[in-house]
Amino acid sequence: MLLRAAAAGAVASAYGMSPAQAHGRRRTVFVAGDSTAATYATADVPRAGWGQALPAFLRPEVAVQNGALSGASSKSFADLGRLDLILDAIKPGDTLLVSFGHNDEKVEDPARYTEPWTTFQDYLRLYLDGARANRAHPVLVTPVERRRFRADGTPYLSHGEYPDSMRALAEATGTPLIDLTALSFALWSTLGPEATKDYFLWLDPGEQPNYPAGVADNTHFQAHGAIEVARLVADAAGCDIPGVDPRALHNPSIPDSVLTWPATRPAES
Repeated sequence: MLLRAAAAGAVASAYGMSPAQAHGRRRTVFVAGDSTAATYATADVPRAGWGQALPAFLRPEVAVQNGALSGASSKSFADLGRLDLILDAIKPGDTLLVSFGHNDEKVEDPARYTEPWTTFQDYLRLYLDGARANRAHPVLVTPVERRRFRADGTPYLSHGEYPDSMRALAEATGTPLIDLTALSFALWSTLGPEATKDYFLWLDPGEQPNYPAGVADNTHFQAHGAIEVARLVADAAGCDIPGVDPRALHNPSIPDSVLTWPATRPAES
């Protein structure tokens, strides 16, 4: 019993829960992903990830434990033990959202690279099988699209075969899929090159004290973008994510102030 209590305390610490919460708590949505989903700290404001914004679209009786780690691929997240932390904490009836691809593409980095039709699927199966072994519900989420526009203003896809690989794995394993690649690409296409800057981390010099020189980031989001990508995830999930709040989904003006930024990045502290 002492060993079990100690283990629960370690998992609780990693995910911002008290040991009591780790033993008996409400249904929880866990997020395994990369920097596009991660929770950021006060020093990063207004940078935010969609997993950080997801609670805005869920009823209070459903918790979110965002394990998304900046820089992670499906391989490195598992190899670093981050998947084990989730599987130690996840309970029957919980949900695991699995979203990778951005860093799996980095062929120059053997610690993170996976090949889309072999090792990428092999690693993703670890998440699916681990969740199901704990009687939890895995959901695959294809990687959110980057802000990519040609000179004539037309958008283009940037993730190669990874979304197709995830779609095929979802079909082969009977796993629910949220096609965030397609959904986000449609949104960026509608908004166009200029309006998307208000969603991604584009800031003028002096606009935000955390970015005094300004920033032009076409991969990561500021708060408004994180909220709208989280809306895409929650809206597409249906009953695959518990406790989705229809009122929030249909509220077009969710303010940035619904987000909270902890003192440190929880997945890195």
